[in-house]
Amino acid sequence: MKYLVLTMRLPEFDPQIIPAHYRFLDDLRDRSLLEQAGPFTDRSGGAYVLHAGSLEEAQSLAKQDPLALRNCSKVAVHEWDAS
Repeated sequence: MKYLVLTMRLPEFDPQIIPAHYRFLDDLRDRSLLEQAGPFTDRSGGAYVLHAGSLEEAQSLAKQDPLALRNCSKVAVHEWDAS
């Protein structure tokens, strides 16, 4: 299944977390768990598409994102029936 992860910046957002977030995404990509990722053009946040066996697994992965760990962004995971 595919899961859409939305990361919306909070007022506490620290731009210095971005390199750690990108390393996290690179690790997911290396493990063939990440399909796409990118920021919104208005810089309010971004999104990425995960491959996981369940919603719980996708949520567990997203909770490891430095954006979530450092409480810089609200991270929400949605099962996505994309074609």
